[in-house]
Amino acid sequence: MITVSTANVNGLRAAAGKGFTEWLGATEADVVCLQEVRATPDQLSDEVRDPEGWYAYYAPATAKGRAGVAVYSRVRPSAVRIGFGSAEFDASGRWIEVDLPKVTVASLYLPTGEAETPKQEEKNRFMADLLAHLKVMRATAAIGGRESLVCGDWNIAHTEHDIKNWKGNVKKSGFLPEERAWLTDLFGAADWHDVVRRIHPEGPGPYSWWSYRGKAFDTDAGWRIDYHVATPELADVALTAVTERADSYDARWSDHAPVTVAYDI
Repeated sequence: MITVSTANVNGLRAAAGKGFTEWLGATEADVVCLQEVRATPDQLSDEVRDPEGWYAYYAPATAKGRAGVAVYSRVRPSAVRIGFGSAEFDASGRWIEVDLPKVTVASLYLPTGEAETPKQEEKNRFMADLLAHLKVMRATAAIGGRESLVCGDWNIAHTEHDIKNWKGNVKKSGFLPEERAWLTDLFGAADWHDVVRRIHPEGPGPYSWWSYRGKAFDTDAGWRIDYHVATPELADVALTAVTERADSYDARWSDHAPVTVAYDI
């Protein structure tokens, strides 16, 4: 059995002061994937950088205060890799993967984008490079008899069940038709699987991100953009999937909620 949790912390230093450290101390997860760390390891306190009982690995962005991903594991990985072979994006703090017994786990932070701007063009380039890597990763896993899992903030809501106010967002980054088609291809021809949606097929939600503006959290006007994306055999042995929505607005340590899945491997 392995339990994996993913969370966009919206700045690890800030999250640590709002309750992340307590959450980490209480979680039953064996692996925790973080996104938007927004700090280099030397900028973190000892308690946050090297939490007791965890092996912690970071991939900060070269741009200070931007992006950054990390993986915490209770078991020492046999290998750690930063980036996925993209000359443009490997130093952007958006991908780190670790090899654990039977499974490779990656933490991903896909760019946010902004429709009809250079930011969206950058996001599209990232998606193209990532899909090429995921196809290789899938084939390698099949040949080697290992499973693969990509957790993180994908910054795309796949269907109308994954965003509450979908009608008002069809022309905005994160719900553009071409982005959603990209996920459809990933979950179809590329043979990766959306684990949470397999376990909770009915929708709407469970949402994992709510804007800090207005009453989005209180009215559950959220987006489901934090995914566990797994190879078929691993998806088949997913037992439970829980989106750890805070009990109240003021109890949140991020604008995202952790998404935690237990796998029977």
